[in-house]
Amino acid sequence: MNVPLWVWGATVLGVLLLVALDFFVHLRTAHMPTFRESARWSAAYIGVAVLFGVGVLVLAGPDRGTEFFAGYLTEWSLSVDNLFVFLLILTRFGVPREHQQKVLLVGIAIALLLRGGFIAVGAVVIAQFSWVFYVFGAFLVYAAVQVAREDHDSAQDAEFHENLALRLVRRVVPATTRYHGDRLTVVEHGRRLVTPMLVVMVAIGTTDVIFALDSIPAIFGLTKEPYIVFTANAFALLGLRQLFFLIGGLLERLVYLSEGIAVVLGFIGVKLVLEALHGNDLPFVNAGEPVAWAPEIPTLASLGVIVAVLAVAAGASLVHTRRRRDDSSVAGADDAE
Repeated sequence: MNVPLWVWGATVLGVLLLVALDFFVHLRTAHMPTFRESARWSAAYIGVAVLFGVGVLVLAGPDRGTEFFAGYLTEWSLSVDNLFVFLLILTRFGVPREHQQKVLLVGIAIALLLRGGFIAVGAVVIAQFSWVFYVFGAFLVYAAVQVAREDHDSAQDAEFHENLALRLVRRVVPATTRYHGDRLTVVEHGRRLVTPMLVVMVAIGTTDVIFALDSIPAIFGLTKEPYIVFTANAFALLGLRQLFFLIGGLLERLVYLSEGIAVVLGFIGVKLVLEALHGNDLPFVNAGEPVAWAPEIPTLASLGVIVAVLAVAAGASLVHTRRRRDDSSVAGADDAE
């Protein structure tokens, strides 16, 4: 897929315009968004992503279109899992509810910029070293095992641990411990200090990059086209702020989301290893020759697996939550008697 430079430029400009629209339309007045507002804008961003995917399907062909939808769905599901951590960070820093929108939007903009750098580096590495798919595949299988072993409930109750970037900000930049509305800096006793608003924005943006360590290899396991990798990431991140407020209460009900994501990561990891074997050129693996028995998994089949796994995880979560609620109601009735 040969993407002209002007298409790249127009796409990046479009993403920046969407961020600007989000900022000026929603953040002119600090407020806690209603469920209806969050639902409307979440649907709008998903609709824009779907229209873009249809455009890729028509202009670049069904293979590239399928790659976009598979990549978008994978990045979207991984981003939903990130919302648990975002909630933890906002709680840890005690961000006033009316300012949480601004924190999330700026933090996500930082994450988008950093992910763009990750994608550029990943594309160069893949183009130069085909064996990197062995590394990506093994890492995704490892990440799948770690995600599957996580205790979903204890993860929500865990404390947030500051990363290196955040510790550097605290150490290098003078900061105040009090919020001053939504201001990022304030002058106290003749000194310019940053407020917790700026610190928590850095926390959101840099923490997301840690999660990109598995999401970027995962989408490169579905497509090698940097343009599709970037746009799938961009659309998944752009709608994340509205999604946070829309499904805040639903997060507690998605008890099997981590298991579903673990299966998706493991599947893509195995797919990467099989693809690396199929095009093998490492001298110590099969004498440097491609492994004939290694099958290639079509992207359409990958999309079907991802959709099916996430649907089963969501359905099982809701059934489990409803059953647990019914059991609690019965137990409460028995105690009352």
